[in-house]
Amino acid sequence: MGHKVGIVGATGAVGSELLALLEMRNFPVSELRLLASSRSAGKKVEALGATHTIEEATASSFEGLDFAIFSASGALAKELCPYAAKAGAVAIDNSSAFRMDPEVPLVIPEINRKAAKAHRGIIANPNCTTAITLMATYPLHRRFGLKRMISSTYQAVSGSGVAAMEELELQMGQLSRGEPASVKAYPYQIAMNALPHVDAFLENGYTKEEMKMVNESRKIMGLPGLIAACTCVRVPVLRSHSVSVDAEFEEPVDIEAAQSAIDAAPGIDLVDDPANLSYPMPLNFANRENCGVGRIRKGLAFDNGLSFWVVGDQLWKGAALNAIQIAECLLE
Repeated sequence: MGHKVGIVGATGAVGSELLALLEMRNFPVSELRLLASSRSAGKKVEALGATHTIEEATASSFEGLDFAIFSASGALAKELCPYAAKAGAVAIDNSSAFRMDPEVPLVIPEINRKAAKAHRGIIANPNCTTAITLMATYPLHRRFGLKRMISSTYQAVSGSGVAAMEELELQMGQLSRGEPASVKAYPYQIAMNALPHVDAFLENGYTKEEMKMVNESRKIMGLPGLIAACTCVRVPVLRSHSVSVDAEFEEPVDIEAAQSAIDAAPGIDLVDDPANLSYPMPLNFANRENCGVGRIRKGLAFDNGLSFWVVGDQLWKGAALNAIQIAECLLE
């Protein structure tokens, strides 16, 4: 049986990946409705073997839909998700608009898929770095009991959308020709650089992105008392985020047991043989459904500590893939 699916933000970086993944995963679509801002209305898009015309996303766009997957701004999601739910669709939102709402489940299917089925019409997709980080951290939490998590991220420009991806490629070409780099997407040149600044700064000195990692991790894993901190850095990588994690656990850790926990977990590949220079890298995990984890070693900063490195495609597991997997949960 097919399902009627709407994509809000169909012309963006994540929207394009959603369309590709619906086809790749053979999601049962009987009708596809592509929605975007008024600027994109009327454009033609090829998807699922047919040509579709983009419609403007409005409060009346969701009648008859089973799923409405949002990959738009938080403001638009905040406005339109309730209309989608009221029309009978399940709204799956990629923005931060509903993530910390206690009435809205925040879901990574490999971790808390049961939460998805307790929805009231809206389900939130986590922040990309949170999703990728927890794919590696949660299996270790189940084995040893997570107590503390300190992380640093190395985030690809794909997290900022198509314009940022195009700007990185443009700057690399300009610099190779000895020309000055054109700067628009970020406050500074991103090519040949690293910016310790992802999202807006808050009064506590952290950025919104960094606090998303802290707060969303607590909610998804059901650990309200988790001690956590994060520094988020934008790096000149086109797609796939990387995260360095130092974690402290309640129980004594064992490297082989940690590797076994990762190896047995769904959605993550163990790539951990540093003697043979084998570890996950962004190039290896772009356009891959699974995340990768390696460099697993006993931590030096904490008792019962582990240090590890995790990589995942921001546009897939960090956004589009996770949203589709949430919908798939509801079809089980």
